[in-house]
Amino acid sequence: MSISEDKIIKAFKEKDWNEIHTHDTWQIFKIMSEFVLGFEKLGSIGPCVSIFGSARTKPDSKYFILAEDIAYRLTQHGYGVITGGGPGIMEAGNMGAKKGNGKSVGINIDLPFEQSANLFIDSDKLITFKHFFVRKVMFQKYAQGFIVLPGGFGTFDELFEALTLIQTEKIGKFPIVLVGTDYWGGLLDWIKNVMLKEEKNISEKDMDMFFLTDTAEEAVEYINKFYSKYLLSPNF
Repeated sequence: MSISEDKIIKAFKEKDWNEIHTHDTWQIFKIMSEFVLGFEKLGSIGPCVSIFGSARTKPDSKYFILAEDIAYRLTQHGYGVITGGGPGIMEAGNMGAKKGNGKSVGINIDLPFEQSANLFIDSDKLITFKHFFVRKVMFQKYAQGFIVLPGGFGTFDELFEALTLIQTEKIGKFPIVLVGTDYWGGLLDWIKNVMLKEEKNISEKDMDMFFLTDTAEEAVEYINKFYSKYLLSPNF
C-alpha cells in the first residue's frame, strides 16, 4: 500500500494525520523487506573489504587505477570486495575483484540519476536498495575493512558514520584506510588542528581510527596486519 506525494501534501494541508500515519506504518514493511533481502543475500559472502569513492571518477584517473589494483590485491589475500555497485571507483573495485577471481559484491542504490550497476559484479551478489540507511547497515555489517578513495558527500557520509560507530563503541574497531594524501591531507590537518587541538571535540586516540596512504601495497598491508592474529572469518 502506498500514498502519492499529492495525497501527502493534501493531508498536511487538511491536517488529516491518519492518512500520513497510515503511510508511515506501511513504509516500515518496505524497509523490513530490504533488511531481510540484504541479510539473506550477504550473510554467506565471507570476509570482504568495502571500497568507497566517487561515482564520477574516470577510468584514466590515478585513483581509478589505484582502486582496481587494491581490489585485485585484496582478492589475492582471500578477501572479497564490496562496492556501492555503481560506476567510477566502485566499478574499479569490482573490476579488480573480477580480475583476481575473487568475490565481487555490489550494494547498489536506486537513484533518479548517476547510478546504475556496473558489469563487474557477480550476478548473484548484486542488491539494489531504495533506502540509503539500509544500504549503509549492509556496508558496516558485512565488511572487514574500509578502503576509502576520493569521493563526494556520499563517500564522506559512509566514512564518518563508520568512524562515529567505532568511536562510540557501537561496533568493534576495524581497519579504515584513506587513499590519497593530496585529497585527504587538508581534511586530516583540520581534524587534528581544529577539531582535536583547538576545539577538543575528539580525543587523541580517535586519530588512530584510520590510516593514510598513497599506495595499493600499503593499503592492503594495513588490512592484513590488522587481521594477522586472526583467521579470515566473518565479523557477524
